[in-house]
Amino acid sequence: MVRARGSIRPARRLSVCWAALMLLLLSACAEEYTPGPLGAVEVGPGEMIQIRSFLSPEEGGSGVTNERTVRLALEHYGPVRGFEVSLGAGNVDDDCSPEGGRAAAQTILEDASVIGVIGTTCSAAAVEAAPLLTGAGLAMISPTNTSPVLTSDLGGNPGEYNNEGYYRTSDNDLYQGASVARFLYEERGVTRAAAVHNGDVYTESLARAFADSFTDLGGTVTWLGAVDEDQGDMLPTLTEMAAGSPQALYFPVSRTVGAGVVRGRPDAAGLEDMLLITADALFEDIFLEMEETEGVFFSGPDNRFRNNENEGTGMHAADVAAEYRERYGHSPETPFWAHTYDAAVLLLEAIGAASHMEDGKLVVDRSGVREYLDAVSGYEGIIGSITCDEFGDCGVARMVIVEHFDSRDLDASKANVVYEYSP
Repeated sequence: MVRARGSIRPARRLSVCWAALMLLLLSACAEEYTPGPLGAVEVGPGEMIQIRSFLSPEEGGSGVTNERTVRLALEHYGPVRGFEVSLGAGNVDDDCSPEGGRAAAQTILEDASVIGVIGTTCSAAAVEAAPLLTGAGLAMISPTNTSPVLTSDLGGNPGEYNNEGYYRTSDNDLYQGASVARFLYEERGVTRAAAVHNGDVYTESLARAFADSFTDLGGTVTWLGAVDEDQGDMLPTLTEMAAGSPQALYFPVSRTVGAGVVRGRPDAAGLEDMLLITADALFEDIFLEMEETEGVFFSGPDNRFRNNENEGTGMHAADVAAEYRERYGHSPETPFWAHTYDAAVLLLEAIGAASHMEDGKLVVDRSGVREYLDAVSGYEGIIGSITCDEFGDCGVARMVIVEHFDSRDLDASKANVVYEYSP
């Protein structure tokens, strides 16, 4: 079996040298290894390195796409120092909730040989999962968490739920909020806007990031509030908003609420011409296929990966996307597939850098995995040049606004970038 071992001493290599053959003035040295404060995992001959995919498998959501992409990345990367990598029994569901994140993290921790995880999908799940996983010495890399509370305020201050050992290849939503505010105020001439969220750390952080940036630019936020994520009838809320005469509505919300917004807007008196813009969580095929979403704008990460290459596998963006289409019959459903690919490869690179062979076993130093990720700078990935800051933000900070115009041609709509923002 795969074994974990630990020590309270810091990682170091102790050189034990002795003199021999004085006439030839030669010496020989041997190294003795002591694991770091987080301990080490030993992988014996014939055993596999254990990591986990920790994503939400909600039908039509980003979790399914990203779990498939993790597997592609593992195939492309191949063995780490001659050892195959395993995802265990399969993807672990984060349920896109704090409770789901906590329960799934506890399940992962039942296997002491797990070194790191790719996930969670949702920021809400990470709030509970991250302290458990990172507290047990695992490295956690999310391709889709975006809430500022998980990393920092981009001003040098850690977020409320920041944990050492947590990283993400997705971008901090303070960038996304700013991109929406600038698009509406500077490009579309909107001076009055409303925003709605679901009250969780992802949607509320993003709505408030937008509201703060919009106000700083000189705009007026006419309505800002929360609705339950299961609220399908949005007409009463939209009618309440109409009293403030907003020219635009930003709605980073659940799929149920998003559907309620696009279906209810035509019947909300005074809001018939209100511009609708939502966020990356709804930039998925199952939502875009609704005819009512035509004309809606979407904010999110720049999905124009061009011919970017992941330096760990040598695979280009177009090649990975083409292989995904060939295998699953359609293009990746969300833009975060590329962030997932890079996250998985980074974890494998970190494991390789933090391991050595000892008596036929692979010894992986948990502290060394984090030290590698902490030092990532200028790593070339499919999303671009990746550098991790001290709070775990490793994204490329490049946002776009896409205008959706055809629910029957999603690839064309996804490529219809009308605004880009790079701070």
